[in-house]
Amino acid sequence: MSVTDTHRAVDAVWRIESARIIASLARVVGDVGLAEELAQDALVAALEKWPATGIPANPGAWLTTIAKRRAIDRFRRARLSERARRSLAIDLEGTRPEPEPDEVRDDLLRLMFTACHPVLSTEARVALTLRLLGGLTTGEIARAFLISESAMAQRIVRAKRALTREEARFEMPSGDELAPRLNSVLEVVYLIFNEGYSATAGDDWMRPALCEEALRLGRILAGLAPQEAEAHGLVALMEIQASRARARTDADGEPILLLDQDRRRWDRLLIRRGLAALRRAEELGGLRGPYTVQAAIAACHARAATAGETDWVRIAALYEVLVRLTRSPVVELNRSVAISMAFGPDAGLEIVDELVADGSLENYHLLPSVRGDLLSRLGRAAEARTEFEKAAALTRNARERAVLLRRAETCAREMVCESGA
Repeated sequence: MSVTDTHRAVDAVWRIESARIIASLARVVGDVGLAEELAQDALVAALEKWPATGIPANPGAWLTTIAKRRAIDRFRRARLSERARRSLAIDLEGTRPEPEPDEVRDDLLRLMFTACHPVLSTEARVALTLRLLGGLTTGEIARAFLISESAMAQRIVRAKRALTREEARFEMPSGDELAPRLNSVLEVVYLIFNEGYSATAGDDWMRPALCEEALRLGRILAGLAPQEAEAHGLVALMEIQASRARARTDADGEPILLLDQDRRRWDRLLIRRGLAALRRAEELGGLRGPYTVQAAIAACHARAATAGETDWVRIAALYEVLVRLTRSPVVELNRSVAISMAFGPDAGLEIVDELVADGSLENYHLLPSVRGDLLSRLGRAAEARTEFEKAAALTRNARERAVLLRRAETCAREMVCESGA
């Protein structure tokens, strides 16, 4: 095997094994940042040795062993007491039995909860999750979020320092802490997915690699916490939304909106998986969580063979539930779209105008975009054009801007036709 092939193999192994290695080390050393450094040392050793020796039969075990040896060396240099060093050696040198599956599961859950710790900013949680659980390099994360590698490196370093400074324990939250901590993990995974599904900035409409990573993390989380309804609800939502990926752009990468998509191109396997996850979520918790409710909305679209068969009345009712759960103006904006489809654009516009008056979505580009669409459907082309132009000025995504400007041009042509009639 060539050096290049070996490096590709090392990278593949790292993506698969890194989270487990870091999690098992963090349980022993008590510091996620240190655990990641030790795992990275093992990765460097693999890059140096495997081209000459070949890939070992159990590469994950090899990396774990090297990381444990690095930990022993580090603690020896730290001059810990003999008793503490011996205790660590028992665990790190492999004289204890191999961890049980439940122990591995708990370690990975602890790592997820630690990476998404409430002492960190949302941006830091996302970056640390992709780094520790996704096995992505700093450069890969930086490119995904369109910032410099040095800025992303600083963000990750600050996040790890914050965990150490705040003495964030590598543990499973319990009692009253569990629900908000789990919500933090779910939020981070969905933020990663959303950035891949509808990129907030840049030249691409989607970033599929981020969608795939979020799906992988969501599936892992649902497997680690099988009794948590919202974990299954989130997986259901992402599976169903991801099923539309092939139909969301044309051959040139231009966006195709939901109602215009060729539903024959939707991935039926992902839809089946999503509907199965939704059933599991509903069995565990009904429609009491926001991700499960959003998945139920997505399922209405997935079950409709054509756009015209969509059950908009049910979708509007589900959005009513979601508004009560989240109290989010963005959800209220989405509800306005469903209301307009179920009961007419006037009904939707009434909700949108209330949101405009409220001012909470003043700089959110989808507010004028939705208002422009409703005005266009009502035949108010001049007002719609203004709204589409405003939305185009607010968005940071080049593909989306182009779509909005085309809609503004269409309104302009309609105005010319009306004036000449």
